[in-house]
Amino acid sequence: MGRYENWMRDWPGEPEAATNTVSFVQKLALSDAFKTLFKEGMSLVEEAAAYLDGPGRQESRQLRRPAALAYATESMRLTTRLMQVASWLLLQRAVNEGELTTAQALSEKHRVRLAHQDIACDPEVFEELPAALRQFSLKSIRLQARVAHIDQSMAASRERSPAPRRSAVASQVERLREAFAN
Repeated sequence: MGRYENWMRDWPGEPEAATNTVSFVQKLALSDAFKTLFKEGMSLVEEAAAYLDGPGRQESRQLRRPAALAYATESMRLTTRLMQVASWLLLQRAVNEGELTTAQALSEKHRVRLAHQDIACDPEVFEELPAALRQFSLKSIRLQARVAHIDQSMAASRERSPAPRRSAVASQVERLREAFAN
């Protein structure tokens, strides 16, 4: 009977096994894929800032008035978009490295806006903007969409954290345990 009790105690269908589930989204946030996303995001922030502070300024001075206004608008939106993405990435990295708890990050996250932003100007005017600004804008929109998708998946995962469920086999094992205990 001792062997049977040990086997029953170690049965994988027990409730303890059900509570040790690992969220795919949380695993993704701790993975090398997140590290790659982080590097990509921060590199895009640095490259865009260098462009806007250097070559972008010279290029914007050569634009006709409607395109210059579109340049100013799009560069502001680009900067805002990238700062929001960088803020999210930095918060997630702080959680991953144990500098913040998930609860602390969630309390700070209300400041991060990952709402999708399209190009603000007319498509014809957008085509008049310098190629580098157009590329940075499009890359930042794609990056923002990826980050927003991960963020939404993480939020959904937190909302529907699985309640410990007993499998049908675990219920039967429990009934057997009760029968042999008497």
